[in-house]
Amino acid sequence: MALTFTGLKLQGSLGRFGKTATTDIEGYMELPDGKVLSGSEWGNMLVWEGGLIKVELCRAARKSCHQGPINQIVLDEGEVITIGADGCIRIWDFETIDTADTIDETGLLEIEPINELQVGKHVKLFSMIKMSDMGNNIWLAQDANGAIWKLDLSFSNITQDPDCLFSFHSGAIEALAVSPLTYLMATTALDCSVRIYDFAGKTPLAQMRFKQGGTALTWVPRLVSYTGAQIIVGFEDGVVRILELYDPKGLTVFAGRKKISDADINLKQVFKPHTARVTALAYERDGEILATGSRDQTVFFFEVEKDYKPIGYITTPGPVCQLVWSSVSHPESTLLIFCENGYVLETPFPTIKEEEDHDAVSYEIKDMHIKCFHFSSVKSKILRLIEIEKRKKQKELKEKEKEERRKQLAAEMKEDGEKEFQVEEEEEEEREEEEPLPEIFIPSTPCRILCGFYSEPGKFWVSLGGYDSGFLYHCEFPPYEKSINGTEKKDEPFDFRFLEDTEDNPIHTITFSINQDLMFCGMQNGAIRVYILSQNNPSLTNMVDYWHFNLHDNNYGCVKGISTSFDDRFLVTTGADSNIFVFTIFSEFELMKAIKAKVPSPRFGIEAEPIPEDIEDPKAYSIENARRKREHDKLMKEVEEIKAGKREKLKALRNEFQQLLEMNKELPKHMQFKRTDFDLDSKIRAEIGRKTAHKIQQVEKELAWEKEKHQLGLTKLQNRFRDSLESDTIVVHAIQSDHKISSYRLVKPSKYSKSKRPSQSERRTSKLERFEKEGAGRKDSQKDTGESINVPEESIIDKGKKFRPKTLSEIMVENQIEKTRKLILKAERAQFKIQQRRKEWEELYKSKPQDDYEDPKDVQAIKEAQLYMGDFNLKTSPDYKIPEHMRVNAAKKEEELGHLDSMAHSKKMHMNKCILSLRDLKVAVIEEIQCLVQELKSIQSTLHISKHIPIPEIPQIHPEEVPEKRFHYDEEILLNFKQEHMTIQDEKPSEMEQRRSTGAGGGFLKLSSGKDGDLTTRDSLSRSSKALALIVDTPKLMEFEKADPIDLELEIMKRDEIKHVYMQEYLTNRIKELIVTFDAELRLLRHQKLKLDIQMKLSDLHHVTLFQEMLLLKNFEKQENILQERVNSLDKEEQDMQWKINETLKEMEEKKNEITKLQDQEKALYAGFQAALGENNKFTNFLMKVLKKRIKRVKKKEVEGDADEEEDSDESSEEESSLESDEDESGSDDEVFDDSICPTNCDVGLFELALQLREKRLDIEESLVEEKKIIDNLKKEYDTLSKKVKIVATNLNAAEEALEAYQREKQQRLNELLVVVPLKLHQIEHIVFGEIPNDLSGTLVFSNHSLGRLQERIRQLHEENSKQQKLNKECRERRKQLIREKREMAKTISKMEETVRQLMISKFGRVIDLEALQTLSVNTTLEELKIKKLRKELSNAKEMKMWEEKIAQVRWELMMKTKEHTKKLHQMNDLCTEKKKLDSRLNTLQNQQGNAFQGPRKADIVARKKVTELIQVQAEKILALKEEIALLRKKGGLILPPIQPPQEKEMKPMGL
Repeated sequence: MALTFTGLKLQGSLGRFGKTATTDIEGYMELPDGKVLSGSEWGNMLVWEGGLIKVELCRAARKSCHQGPINQIVLDEGEVITIGADGCIRIWDFETIDTADTIDETGLLEIEPINELQVGKHVKLFSMIKMSDMGNNIWLAQDANGAIWKLDLSFSNITQDPDCLFSFHSGAIEALAVSPLTYLMATTALDCSVRIYDFAGKTPLAQMRFKQGGTALTWVPRLVSYTGAQIIVGFEDGVVRILELYDPKGLTVFAGRKKISDADINLKQVFKPHTARVTALAYERDGEILATGSRDQTVFFFEVEKDYKPIGYITTPGPVCQLVWSSVSHPESTLLIFCENGYVLETPFPTIKEEEDHDAVSYEIKDMHIKCFHFSSVKSKILRLIEIEKRKKQKELKEKEKEERRKQLAAEMKEDGEKEFQVEEEEEEEREEEEPLPEIFIPSTPCRILCGFYSEPGKFWVSLGGYDSGFLYHCEFPPYEKSINGTEKKDEPFDFRFLEDTEDNPIHTITFSINQDLMFCGMQNGAIRVYILSQNNPSLTNMVDYWHFNLHDNNYGCVKGISTSFDDRFLVTTGADSNIFVFTIFSEFELMKAIKAKVPSPRFGIEAEPIPEDIEDPKAYSIENARRKREHDKLMKEVEEIKAGKREKLKALRNEFQQLLEMNKELPKHMQFKRTDFDLDSKIRAEIGRKTAHKIQQVEKELAWEKEKHQLGLTKLQNRFRDSLESDTIVVHAIQSDHKISSYRLVKPSKYSKSKRPSQSERRTSKLERFEKEGAGRKDSQKDTGESINVPEESIIDKGKKFRPKTLSEIMVENQIEKTRKLILKAERAQFKIQQRRKEWEELYKSKPQDDYEDPKDVQAIKEAQLYMGDFNLKTSPDYKIPEHMRVNAAKKEEELGHLDSMAHSKKMHMNKCILSLRDLKVAVIEEIQCLVQELKSIQSTLHISKHIPIPEIPQIHPEEVPEKRFHYDEEILLNFKQEHMTIQDEKPSEMEQRRSTGAGGGFLKLSSGKDGDLTTRDSLSRSSKALALIVDTPKLMEFEKADPIDLELEIMKRDEIKHVYMQEYLTNRIKELIVTFDAELRLLRHQKLKLDIQMKLSDLHHVTLFQEMLLLKNFEKQENILQERVNSLDKEEQDMQWKINETLKEMEEKKNEITKLQDQEKALYAGFQAALGENNKFTNFLMKVLKKRIKRVKKKEVEGDADEEEDSDESSEEESSLESDEDESGSDDEVFDDSICPTNCDVGLFELALQLREKRLDIEESLVEEKKIIDNLKKEYDTLSKKVKIVATNLNAAEEALEAYQREKQQRLNELLVVVPLKLHQIEHIVFGEIPNDLSGTLVFSNHSLGRLQERIRQLHEENSKQQKLNKECRERRKQLIREKREMAKTISKMEETVRQLMISKFGRVIDLEALQTLSVNTTLEELKIKKLRKELSNAKEMKMWEEKIAQVRWELMMKTKEHTKKLHQMNDLCTEKKKLDSRLNTLQNQQGNAFQGPRKADIVARKKVTELIQVQAEKILALKEEIALLRKKGGLILPPIQPPQEKEMKPMGL
């Protein structure tokens, strides 16, 4: 298959382990990016990428992720879940695993799980699935040890504990037994459990677990236990246990008893007859003997009546697989023993001895007459016989056919036919060659016997596996012969029964119904066969028809046990696939009813019986080994007594030798023997020394590994238990009292206080804060964009003046110019003053507050109050809104937890330092007391004993005060420890004999306590001996001969005595003072520590609360981060769009300013050109047409576009200024005049100026079109962004509401956490009827600080309220006063306005605008025109004189030219006549073709209409000028601005 095309496609890419050790992989998972995450045998996770291991993941300190293989890996909601065989479920961060990479050459990366769950101690998780309930994180897990668990992986404060839903056998069920009295069955398996079921009621009743797995089981018959309540079970360590089943409801009920189950199991008796697994248990038919078989090739017999007293055992030639006692129909009670290797034994009823033989060394029964049958394979012979029979039948059929053919041929052909037939027979016989028969085959290894049963006395049926399967063999034991060895002879069955379809599917177990009419067979493939048997037919002759049922697994569901109920109503089967099937056997005349098993009632006094001591040690002695060990110990005891006698003799000789050495030392030196003279041979001593040194070296080499092992163990213990400690517990005792103080046992700071976890979701700035930050900048930018920077260009008027004709003299007009200049300056000053006054008014009006104006200080105060005043609404209320500064997440909670840990740690460290300094003070006090006591003793040695004061005792340092000395050891301590260890080892065997498998822990404890007592007594003795030595070793005075002292000496001695007495009292008081001072210091520090203990307990409670909150916040953190990221992204998107809108508006303002600048430039261009033309220029219309003419220009850059863009440009050009609209009017005349040639008498400079200004106008128009296009695009972009901003704002509000709802839900879950708040009675103010209520759930807990703040806030609010009322009253009075002043000012203003109006009427005749009067007091244009007029008159007078002289000369020249021209006119007349003739001909031809073009032209009509309108406008202007002239002629007349024409006529041209 693998080499085919399909097989090659199915083969995936191979993974290579590389440096990582090769491992089997149970669980794996494919990541979204194609990488693969798998487990390993040692519990680490492997990340695969591209067929190679990218990184190996482990926990901190190189610990494996799981203690054992990882069986399953699941990705759920962004988290990786691993299920391990160690019974743990761990949750890992997906992003950490997905982005994991190696950081060193080891290829390991250390990560820590987010959460973990330990399901149980003896749990081996295999797989797990998630339940489909929405909103719940409930999983179902399969336990390979036989259970289904319900797990809650929400990891919150309300997380449920793991719940075991079902429990069953975890492996193959080894044995089955059915109750002989009711519908109960018992099963056992290698999972170390025995279970009881009610198979009729389909319910499990009870189970019991042991240290070893069960391998055999049978129900004790009613002859032994009448109630049918006992079960006997064999285990794989050779132990046999008798269990008693009872109904606990029948026991005496005690108060407080837990829930009573339907059944319970009690251990009744236990013994160990075998050293290997027990394979068979069988009770003798009368219930007197119990036989047990085992794989240790022994069968043990027990006397049932005497509490299973051992009778003895026999050895078998092979492992025992089945034991069957003969039935009642047999004359004698015999035991049929089936061995796996092909041996079948039959033993008689064992002899029961009245008295036990205590001298017997073993329980082995050697004189039993055992019959042996060694099965020899006969299957090949059977197959050979079957083949012979088959061929014989075929041959007989052929003979019959031949005979019939012979008769036919004889009848047809007579003699010739017979000859031909004989010839054909000879030919056929030659052709036919007989095939060889099957060879006789006997397998080299005997086939395994599976099961068997008695048929008759001395005969049995047996089923075998392997090659001999497919038949049931009927065998018979040969007669017993003591001399023949049963293991060498071979026996064959005398009969067999062929079993259909069992060649590779042998029968493993057989049982019969009560009436022996049905035989139930359990097959290897898990099927069941039922054969119908006839009565009293041991030969099974009619075993042909059968029923076949496929039940258990075909591959590994071999039927291990099969049994019928006591009344043949049910059939129960168990298999190697852990399944149990129960069948109902229906009778023809009986219908089934609801049946339930009855659990036996408990025996009287069962609850008072002591529970027998169980054998849990698999290495415990069996019954036989215990007897042999007892005999061996007895023998060894005798040997030890002999050795002790020899040692006594050696000791006597050694003492005699020592006496000889002492006698030798007492002799004179010249008579003493040397030490070497006592040696018989010096080489012997040297050899002994050499051997001793060699043995020491050898022992050191042998113990080198042990030494290194224990040294490493010590290092590990120190690293595990000592290195993590910062300070150990020190207990300082007071000297006079029982007070003591102990320090804190501090470990190194936790991970929370070491590092700060980065916050996953930072608080975004609110809109209010953002607007406050951006408001000022935005206003400034708007001001900057609003101000237009006008760049002064070169005045077009100055350019026009260059082409204006200059005057010849300026003498006559200088005075007029100076007068005009002074008037202009005066008018400018007045205008500047007016503008300055306007600015002042504008500033004043700007400073005026609006109607909805609010004081910024009040707004800021309100904002601060809203943010920081605090919301004292209950957090449990559904509408509670969490302020942004009060929102917490897992990172902040971890920081808070770390801060709490660091504070507690620092306080404990400070207290430990104080206690350590107190311990140092005690050491210093003791040293000082020792010095004082020594000095006191020296003083008392000079005083009389009657004047001695009791010397105070010197305080001692307790071992608890110097715990660091516990880890200091020397050789003496090590030797004492070795003696204790050896004593324990000596006591262990004796205790094991007494208590079977129990250890020697209690003896060790007693021994160690005794040793400690000895040590303490030894220390006290040593201290007392030292004290005595000090007393004895006091300096002795030299003894002199005593003489009577003189008076002076007596006076000196008396003075010294008084001094010594005083010093004695002083030193004693000093010692007491030191002790009292130290005790006072200790009590004071103890009081401080008690207060600190209270704070530490409160911090521990707070720590628990914070940790629960942190776990809860971690569960919420993932979804909260998602919501926060969405809010942040939307907020950022809104800010970006708002920035784009602001930029668009700013750009639009800039473009509008550009358009205004261009329009101003265009107006200035036309105004300058008009000024350059001057007044009464006859070429004004022509030059204006030249200037306004539309010309198609070649663009500098190729612009990609289509007709739509051209239409848009045309439409935009129609919206231009009024000056641009004249181009359409002048467009019709473009064909009339030629703008490429300057007309005659037209100033060339003005014509060139018009052409230049036209180019500039066209540039301005193109710029205007482009700017308007840009503005249109910006408007479209602005509209699109505005719509998007609305959508994003809607989404942002929805996201903020979702985040707020999630925060509220998180707060509600936090509110569900229980917080411990210790209170004193005086702190409780919630009292009902003078008593504290029982239920305080409705009360609030406030700190004194918060309550004081609330009360202080109430007082502040009262004060603020009174201040505001007072201020409000003052403001009202101020407002009334201002209103009155306003009214008075209004009256004053009205009076002044009336006065001004009257003065204007009296002076000017009507109300005028003073500002206009000041600005129009000097008409600069008129004055300039007057000056020009004077200059023009002077120049014209000079020119007239010059031209009169020229005219006279030119007239004479004209006369001469006239004569000459007259001649030419006559010639031209002739030519004209000829031309006229030609024109007449041409006109006739044109009249015939041009009839269609007759009539007035459309362009002429439009031109005529325009001229008419222009004449009307000029007439109106003339009338206006006449009225103005009439006003100016009056004295003091006001010069008004000229009358403006109507709006629709404003766009018309001003002249022809």
